[in-house]
Amino acid sequence: MKILIINFNLSGLEVDAFKSQAHIDAMDFRGVEGLISKYFLGDEKDNLFGGVYIFKDSESLDNYKKGPIFEYLSTHENFINFTTKEHEVIDGPSIIAGAKTDTLVS
Repeated sequence: MKILIINFNLSGLEVDAFKSQAHIDAMDFRGVEGLISKYFLGDEKDNLFGGVYIFKDSESLDNYKKGPIFEYLSTHENFINFTTKEHEVIDGPSIIAGAKTDTLVS
């Protein structure tokens, strides 16, 4: 599994407007191939927003970064200081700790 963390600051967009649009846009993530889970991040005090994405593999993450949603986010005029960071997941201890993964068979 791969984790992608996206962070940005809002500029020229009120937090409430951002949250309202996020509610509308959230459905778009259901169609992202290989995306296991997505969490929206928001720290109003520090003006830090973004998301944590959990993908089943590197190929899924790479495809997402080449797709229209990522393009929209990374070039949005109100999202400044846009950064990404990718991480590997250590499956064994994560599963023991209760993480939900696509590799876990019920």
